[in-house]
Amino acid sequence: MKTSFNKAGLATILFSLVLAGCSSAPVEDSSTDIEDTSVQTGQVDASAIEESAAVEEAAMVTSADTVFYFDFDKALLKPESRAALLEHAAVLNSNPRSVRLEGHADERGTREYNMALGERRANAVKEFLVLQGVSGGLIEVISYGEERAASYGSNEGAWSMNRRVELK
Repeated sequence: MKTSFNKAGLATILFSLVLAGCSSAPVEDSSTDIEDTSVQTGQVDASAIEESAAVEEAAMVTSADTVFYFDFDKALLKPESRAALLEHAAVLNSNPRSVRLEGHADERGTREYNMALGERRANAVKEFLVLQGVSGGLIEVISYGEERAASYGSNEGAWSMNRRVELK
């Protein structure tokens, strides 16, 4: 006896076999071990709290001016500069850290003279801080003279912005 399969019958049988091969029986997980899923929290270090307090205290420095202006050809502190420096001195006395005083001058005068004038201005600020109890060893003095202008121009407004000491 001849068995003949037509195309539709053959396709149906193949499709059934494919579906049967893809079916899956449910798998039971016999393991009852559960991984540790607890969440670990970070530990707060006491030194981190102290450091945070020091950062907040150092932020008080930024409330006072950090740029101190001078009159033409002078290295004498103005009253408003003294008030701001008193605040800086109080913070530096309670939280000692190194600071840099950068002295500047306007473009008038020779390069050598302006370097010396910038240094005299920075030293005037340093002397004031030292008189307030700040350790002189923590204060670095540097003069840029006329080289790092804050304002460019050849007028009184620009010159007055360049006659300064910056506390950094």
